[in-house]
Amino acid sequence: PTLERVLVIGGGDGLPEGYMALGEARADRLDFDPAADRDTVCALFHTGGTTGRSKGVMLSHANLMTSALGCAAAGFWATPGGRYLHSAPMFHLADLCLWAAHSLVGSTHVIVPGFEAGRVLGTIEEHAVTDVFLVPTMIQMLIDHPDFARRDLSSVRRLCYGASPISPEVLDRTLKLLPGAELAQAYGMTELSPVATLLGPEEHRAATPRRYSAGRAAPHSEVRVVDPSGDELPTGEIGEIASRGGHVMLGYWNQPETTEAAIRDGWMHTGDAGYLDEDGYLFVVDRIKDMVISGGENVYSAEVEKVISRLPAVASCAVIGVPDDIYGERVHAVIVPRPGRSLTLEELREYVKGRIAGYKAPRSMELVAELPVSGAGKILKRELRERHVATRPAKPG
Repeated sequence: PTLERVLVIGGGDGLPEGYMALGEARADRLDFDPAADRDTVCALFHTGGTTGRSKGVMLSHANLMTSALGCAAAGFWATPGGRYLHSAPMFHLADLCLWAAHSLVGSTHVIVPGFEAGRVLGTIEEHAVTDVFLVPTMIQMLIDHPDFARRDLSSVRRLCYGASPISPEVLDRTLKLLPGAELAQAYGMTELSPVATLLGPEEHRAATPRRYSAGRAAPHSEVRVVDPSGDELPTGEIGEIASRGGHVMLGYWNQPETTEAAIRDGWMHTGDAGYLDEDGYLFVVDRIKDMVISGGENVYSAEVEKVISRLPAVASCAVIGVPDDIYGERVHAVIVPRPGRSLTLEELREYVKGRIAGYKAPRSMELVAELPVSGAGKILKRELRERHVATRPAKPG
């Protein structure tokens, strides 16, 4: 009932009542004062719901511009005057942030209707795309696609990625297969509009552990790691990642108590576990809700996934905790074999043995054709847990 008008792109005469051509609205009909309204709600974005029910995130005009300006100021996030491909969904805040950042530096926007690996490869070649943002699952689909080697991708100058952890195997392959492209990673979340840290091309080129970090605080962001009481932890100690700055959301829509629990003293508590090294590089180890507590020991699923993903016959994997009569929870791995490669559970067990501490090794595994993913390309571990609890016995496999 509060809807006043619908703006129509390319609309002209003869529109129904309540509809307005975008050009006409731009001329004089939109009542918006950027200076006065910068801290009002610009848009309501919904979280991915990968660990629980999706929440509406209230972001202001200032939130969104702060994050976009911070990315542009980093110098490696957008090619001035380039061509940016929108291959990630625009309801995913990373793509919207990059829309703003690329608009600030005068880029052309190339848009595909949805992500399909073959179509994206063809579009990059056809339009000489210089910049692209992908989530790690999309990167893997591209480099595994049969057309990848046949397409001319030499125009790509920057490949930015984020939204979920990337496996070392996929990252290393991408660096080799796209030698002319600079890689950059962003870490953040919808509640941070969405960027908190950035990892630039220089760190990607250096063969050091920092290549697999989430980078350092972006120009507009402060980052620290805290204990459950909110106190900052020493270098190298794992705790909850928190961020502060003008990019922190206004709050969750109609959820004041949830907002109060998430934003404390101006710091957004992300629900992610990680640690900072001596130079401020952030290493994300897991979602706190995804951490498996098996026999009283904390097991970070991302660490186990990185080990498994190194096996050449593995296309992708997800590690979850499932109920166990003996250990409370057991580490369970769900694995997608690479097309055309044979893989057995026995091979997986032998590969993991000796590469990771015994208590971290999966006590049960299963091979599947695909993993459930959200519209933004994130693996839905919540759905995996629900499916497994409903269909498998809660005892060691």
